[in-house]
Amino acid sequence: MKISDVRVRIVKNETSKIKASVSFTIDDCFVVHDIKVIEGNEGYFIAMPSRKSPDGGFKDVVHPANTETRELISGIVLKAFNEAKAAE
Repeated sequence: MKISDVRVRIVKNETSKIKASVSFTIDDCFVVHDIKVIEGNEGYFIAMPSRKSPDGGFKDVVHPANTETRELISGIVLKAFNEAKAAE
């Protein structure tokens, strides 16, 4: 799997814990939109696209199938986010 493109949209709302919305392309043929970069107590982390369920919780719409892929995606997304933030 090769992530061939990453697009970061920085959120300008200072009070929001969501700091960016990210889209990435896998192998130049599959795009995932609305990955959120969130500021937590121990730094930034990503949240995959999700949908609100009838019981009020949230369920991921798309997500990595294993830890290795989650760490790969997280690293690439957070690197792109940090580069976009530094370029502001």
